[in-house]
Amino acid sequence: MGKKKCPECPECMPEWLAAFGDLMSLLLCFFVLLLSMSSMDAKKVSEAIGSLSGAMSVLEGGTQTEISAQRMLEATPVSSQDETADTVNRIKRTVGDTNEMMQQAQSPTITVKEAQDGFVIKMPAELLFKPGSATIENQDALLFLKRVALIIEALPQNMRVDAQGYTDNVQPGADSPFKDNWELSSARAIAVVRELILDGVAPKRLSATGFSQYDPIATNATKIGREKNRRVELHFYGTRTTEESKVAKSILDKRALNKTAGTK
Repeated sequence: MGKKKCPECPECMPEWLAAFGDLMSLLLCFFVLLLSMSSMDAKKVSEAIGSLSGAMSVLEGGTQTEISAQRMLEATPVSSQDETADTVNRIKRTVGDTNEMMQQAQSPTITVKEAQDGFVIKMPAELLFKPGSATIENQDALLFLKRVALIIEALPQNMRVDAQGYTDNVQPGADSPFKDNWELSSARAIAVVRELILDGVAPKRLSATGFSQYDPIATNATKIGREKNRRVELHFYGTRTTEESKVAKSILDKRALNKTAGTK
C-alpha cells in the first residue's frame, strides 16, 4: 500500500503580526497609566468643547465658553508686561546705538530706567543744547529724537510722553533771553516736544514740564554734579481708557455714598 499523504496544515498568523499586537497592547496600557495619574479640569474640558461647538459648528450641545472677569484681569498684565519689556528693549538698543556713535565726540551718555508706571529716558542738556540755550542743534541728538518718535508711534495710543526740563542752581546770565531757570527748563522741555511733533508724533500724546533747579539728582556744589542736574527727561506712562475711568469714577461714587449714609 502507498503511504498516505499528510494533510496540509492551515496557515497561521504571521509572526510580525503577533509582535505588533503585543506592542499595541503595551502602548495602550502605558497611556491608560498616564491618564490615571493625570488630573483633568472638567470645567476647562467643557469650555473647550463649547468653543468648538460655537466657533466651528462641529459638535452639538456643547457648553458655551464663558470668559470671566477674573480671567481677563489675570491675562491682561502678562501681555502688558511683555509689551512694555519689548518697548524698553527697543529703547535701550536705540540708546546704545546713539551712545556708541557719540563716543568719539566724548559726549555725555543717554540713560534709560524703568519706572513704576512706565520708563524714563534721561538726556543730558549738554547733548541737546548750548549753555543758556533752548535750541537743539546737535545732529546726533536730532537723529536720536527721530528714532524715539518712531518708537512712540508704534506704542498704544494710551501711552503718553512728558518731556521734563531740569537745570542746576546757576541762574541764566544777563545776556540770556530767559529770566530764570523756570523759563529755561520749560523752554528746553518744549523744544524737545516740538522736535518730536516735527518727527510725526501726535501733539495730544505729548506734554512739557519745567522743574527749574528744584529736583536735582546730584550735588550742585561740583561741576560734575551740576552737569548731571542739567537734563531733559522723557517720561513714558500709560493713561486710563474711557471705560477704566468710568469704573474708577463709579467706585469713588459708591464710596462717597456709603460714607454719607454712614454719617446719617
